[in-house]
Amino acid sequence: MADPKRMTTEQIIEQLKEDYARFPENQTYSLYAEDVKFKDPMNKFEGVGLFQKMIGFIGWFFGDVQMDLHSIEESAPSLIELRWTLNMNPPVPWSARLHIPGRTELWLSEQGLIESHVDYWSCSRLDVLKQVFESQQY
Repeated sequence: MADPKRMTTEQIIEQLKEDYARFPENQTYSLYAEDVKFKDPMNKFEGVGLFQKMIGFIGWFFGDVQMDLHSIEESAPSLIELRWTLNMNPPVPWSARLHIPGRTELWLSEQGLIESHVDYWSCSRLDVLKQVFESQQY
């Protein structure tokens, strides 16, 4: 018998659209497995609690955080792919804005929860650091 609480992939995608629109506030952590594996160019860890703390840190440390979602699709069974740009102000005394284009691969478990979240940046960490010191706004 199917779990009546389990969300369909389409429902997960719709919820992710809502979450990315208000990122980093009020994210739906119940979409993630307790032991979700997370990886991006800066971090690698396991556990939804650490994932939640990382998202909270982004909201606390950076100003005017905005996640522009360009596309989201189920590209294979159990795989949701997203393309996005993360925009935010670093905590420096001059006007700087970071723009980090990237993509995400979300792998779903048999229980319909996100068990793997891997972010890929379309720029290097050095390119992101350079943006802190550029006065040019995009």
